[in-house]
Amino acid sequence: MSKDVKDKLALAAVDWGTSNLRVWLLDDAGDVLDQRCSSKGMGVLAPDEFEPALLELIGDDLPAGRVTPVMCCGMVGSRQGWAEASYQTAPCTAPSGANATRVTVKDPRMALWIVPGVKQVGPDDVMRGEETQIAGFLSQNPKFDGVICLPGTHTKWVRVSAEEIVSFQTYMTGELFSLLSDHSVLQHSVKTDAFDQQAFEDALSDAISRPQSIAAKLFGLRAAHLVSDQSASVSKASLSGFLLGLELAGSRPYWLGMDIALIGAPELCDLYKGGLAAQGAFANTYSVNDMTLAGLKAAYADVKETTK
Repeated sequence: MSKDVKDKLALAAVDWGTSNLRVWLLDDAGDVLDQRCSSKGMGVLAPDEFEPALLELIGDDLPAGRVTPVMCCGMVGSRQGWAEASYQTAPCTAPSGANATRVTVKDPRMALWIVPGVKQVGPDDVMRGEETQIAGFLSQNPKFDGVICLPGTHTKWVRVSAEEIVSFQTYMTGELFSLLSDHSVLQHSVKTDAFDQQAFEDALSDAISRPQSIAAKLFGLRAAHLVSDQSASVSKASLSGFLLGLELAGSRPYWLGMDIALIGAPELCDLYKGGLAAQGAFANTYSVNDMTLAGLKAAYADVKETTK
């Protein structure tokens, strides 16, 4: 903590997911004074541990004698989180601070809100955290009409038009990759940091062309490792290609012929961008950190407006 941060602190913007807690400390102009991060995601905390976990990161920076606003997004607002935040129902505008849930805190130096998530009825779907990234993107690209893809453990494909979330669909591709890589028979065939790009592209094309064969193709990775000494780099890349190919085949109605924006970790966005390009679809990539922060700042602007 520096005296400069404490003197200038006007807002703590918090992205609190299942695995990690990230905080940006901002001044009155919205400029970042400092950033903090911890592994105390909401998934490892009991209900009475949320406020102490946050104060571990920012407690020394909170000025005495005045209240600092704290704007949160992510799984911290889930039913298993600190406080369950409301959902807006798609089609809807990207959630804002106007509908944020105010959370009661013990420390008098904080006033804390959680941005609402988005739900969809028929087909049922939910998002928490991604809606803030979408809001941040739309604050900078208000005329965007197309699809926003947010790659991650649970990837979202979101149709956006007229600054509204029209519909969305979630794919568990990242979680399936993790489960198969770490907890299935394939774990013995994919342990490497190397990645064979050609194997990835071939597997992706195979999955899009013949998705009905992928269950057999997956076990074939284990068999190829045992019978033909197929390298782990080829097996890992093929596993990634098969799973992403299934996702792209399923999400084709979202991305085909559309403008596409990718918001996520750079390495994941590169995979998606390459997979889409192989299908003749081209996407622009945006920083997940920048979009999250922009969304939290926009949410706080709404809170300030509604609490005047």
